[in-house]
Amino acid sequence: MLTLRAAAAAAAALFAVLTGAVPAAAQDDVPWSVATADGEFGSDRVNYNYTLDPGEQLTDGLVVTNNGSGPLDLAVYAADAFTTTQGKLDLVARDTASTGVGAWVSPAAGSVTVQPGQSSEVPFTLAVPAGATPGDRMGGIVTSLVQDGVERRVGIRIRLRVGGALTPGVSAEDVRVDYSGGDAVLTYTVHNTGNAIVAVRQSASVSGPFGSLARAADPVADTPSLLPGEKWPVSVPVHGVVPAVWLTGSVTLTPLLTDAAGSTAVLPAVAVTTHGWAVPWVPLVVVLCGLAVVVFLVRRRTRNRGPAPREEPADPVPTA
Repeated sequence: MLTLRAAAAAAAALFAVLTGAVPAAAQDDVPWSVATADGEFGSDRVNYNYTLDPGEQLTDGLVVTNNGSGPLDLAVYAADAFTTTQGKLDLVARDTASTGVGAWVSPAAGSVTVQPGQSSEVPFTLAVPAGATPGDRMGGIVTSLVQDGVERRVGIRIRLRVGGALTPGVSAEDVRVDYSGGDAVLTYTVHNTGNAIVAVRQSASVSGPFGSLARAADPVADTPSLLPGEKWPVSVPVHGVVPAVWLTGSVTLTPLLTDAAGSTAVLPAVAVTTHGWAVPWVPLVVVLCGLAVVVFLVRRRTRNRGPAPREEPADPVPTA
């Protein structure tokens, strides 16, 4: 049976065999694992979750276990997180400056040596600056080994909520609707405009003038969890759309706020509309051709009749 400690180590490995300044190795090539230290924040945690006010700090620890046959000398550092284009959480490279968790976490040592089959704990301090703004931050603490130009990184996620007003918010930007051959495509960008980490539930539809001939898109997948300020491009096909000349595309975004305990709150939805042309070209061409034929026939008939006969004035009648 998988223990909580093993589950935590597995989750850490899945989270953070990461691309760094040099290419990252495959997960199977990593001969060590990491886990959260037991202490005042609990035991067998999968990752780190904290809530601190500006100016506060805490101390925690990272346990590194050498599963290989030789000693390991590992670098230890913290880095900010970001969402990849595949919707996965990753950490910035070591030589990329961090401005949040990665800048506020300080390991007690910049490296650790672990003997085969042994574990070593690396304490770290998280200090929130006094002027930090409220809201969610995400980062991680990383162990790293570079061999033959390949960097192997294993770390654990750190989710921090800085105390103060939490103001979740999302918007749909650059919304447009395009039509081609019976299908419409709604494209837009989901922007996390608030200070909380949110995923976004989405729905979309296309209609004709005055809401007529409405067609709903197939179910749209939720976005991944987006960090404050992050954007996520979306393209939604809508099938069977009638080319009603003037289309209205509608997008509804519902933010999903998940706390550290895993509870999800559904927040008020945001609705956005856009417009685009959908000209029924085949019927229009047929009508125009028909009109052209009618005009041609009328003009031809007029020419065949020739000019109307001119009336000559009558001779004047002599008077007595």
